[in-house]
Amino acid sequence: MARMSHVIVVIPSLNAAPSLPDTFAGLEPAIACGLISRWVLADGGSGDASVKLARARGFDVVKSPPGRGVQLAAGAARAMESAGEGGWLLFLHADTRLEAGWAKAVKAFMAEHGNGDVAGYFQFALDDDSAPARRLERFVAWRCAVFALPYGDQGLLIPAQLYERLGGYRLMRLFEDVELVRRIGKRRLKPLPARAVTSAERFRSEGYLRRSAANLVLLARYFLGADPEKLARAYSGRRA
Repeated sequence: MARMSHVIVVIPSLNAAPSLPDTFAGLEPAIACGLISRWVLADGGSGDASVKLARARGFDVVKSPPGRGVQLAAGAARAMESAGEGGWLLFLHADTRLEAGWAKAVKAFMAEHGNGDVAGYFQFALDDDSAPARRLERFVAWRCAVFALPYGDQGLLIPAQLYERLGGYRLMRLFEDVELVRRIGKRRLKPLPARAVTSAERFRSEGYLRRSAANLVLLARYFLGADPEKLARAYSGRRA
């Protein structure tokens, strides 16, 4: 008999050792209570201690070529081996920490929606108390409410069977999260009453306005049909 109402966590990583301990710590209470049955780290060739840290915490480590979509697909393939009929997948970035109380929210969400065609995402938050951070959080909340467009740094909780029916993540280095949630569709995307706190380091170092504007330009180019590989190079600061 398939195990019901359990979650398998999938985290893509690439030289993420500084942020992983906080990410792991946010998940451990859900392991202790039995909500999380397994966790998978899909590593894209880290040269730091990411893999060592993950294995020390009991992660199943999958080696993958670099690229978030490629890594997520590889991690999901491993997770699906033990998902069963009642399994859910929780995709989470390596620099994102789920705040206390998230497990209760996830349990309630799964109980309400069973194993149907609904996926959930967390409220976007940054580890920065500044006014620009609060403005960006409000903008993301508006974007999700109006366009049903959560990004990967908000996590994605999805029934394994729905993920499989949709065909999973595409092997893209950028906007793999947008591509998947568009296939899920607004009707099947629901917000979770819990926050996912992501590092604001890139916004602080590049400037909130500059980084936000650059992200919007990249998103517009993606919707207009630009090659995601070129967009990924632009996002990383290289010539597109």
